[in-house]
Amino acid sequence: MYGVNGKPVIFAGNSHPSLVEEICEYLEQDVGQIEVFKFSNDNTFVRILENVRQRDVFILQSTVEPVNDNVMELLIMIDAAKRASAGRITAVIPFYSYARTDKKDQPRVPITGRLIADLLETAGADRVIMVDLHAGQVQGFFQVPVDELTAMPGLVSYFEDRGLVDPVVVAVDIGISKKARYFADAISAPLAIVEKRRLGNQDRVESMNVIGEIGENPVILFDDEISTGGTMLAAVNAIVERGAREIYVVATHGVLPGEAYRKITSVSQIKELVITNTVPLSEDKVNSKIKVISIAPLIGEAIRRIHEGRSVGELFNN
Repeated sequence: MYGVNGKPVIFAGNSHPSLVEEICEYLEQDVGQIEVFKFSNDNTFVRILENVRQRDVFILQSTVEPVNDNVMELLIMIDAAKRASAGRITAVIPFYSYARTDKKDQPRVPITGRLIADLLETAGADRVIMVDLHAGQVQGFFQVPVDELTAMPGLVSYFEDRGLVDPVVVAVDIGISKKARYFADAISAPLAIVEKRRLGNQDRVESMNVIGEIGENPVILFDDEISTGGTMLAAVNAIVERGAREIYVVATHGVLPGEAYRKITSVSQIKELVITNTVPLSEDKVNSKIKVISIAPLIGEAIRRIHEGRSVGELFNN
């Protein structure tokens, strides 16, 4: 076990301080003391304000907007902990922005998901925790251990408590259908899939077809991440044409840049948008249709188990 007093040290960058506070409350300990700010010349400065020599250090940073600033903060915090002789450094990244850039799907483009993995390891990360990666193969970009947590049990529990009558789960595209199948099986619901075609790199989506029966049953429209909402809205249009009148949108990561949240929640057939707090929801985006489920207990328990040398996978064994 790492640490003089048997507890891990948990630091936060500026991306999501409220989540770190929830995690530390779950673990019944204080948030680690650290300074992270920018000088007037736009350079990021980090100073750890407590002794971390041979301690088990967890650094939480969700790579949300401004993405590149938050990535740089994370790298510098890891480097600071390494140079302060931390015993082990775990980067906790609830939302890994560049997971979508996981392969060369066009000529002369980068694989940025791999580049970020290399940077994290070079900075000194000994382990990484992430939640519901958009592309699972990102785990293979790392040479250090990676724990991919899933918010699925919490989302399943929410809809079980919601008590919808004979819902149908609809995957927004074929790529997410495996996870959607797991979700559908967990709530004993049938699965349908929206077949889509993406137009270029401009987040424009043309939905082509719905595979499966919709009828007038309540629909749970499933994805792992909602960004501009283009895919989600195209899927909504497709299932409304097939008769859907009561739609619940669910995703782990609610990025929702700009007016995306308003576009989604303004659709009359959408009764609720259910997301987790891997990405912070700003006050201006609070909406009566948006339900946020906290993943703090999930990450907190994963931190506890890693610190104590116990299995993380057992968290998801039913």
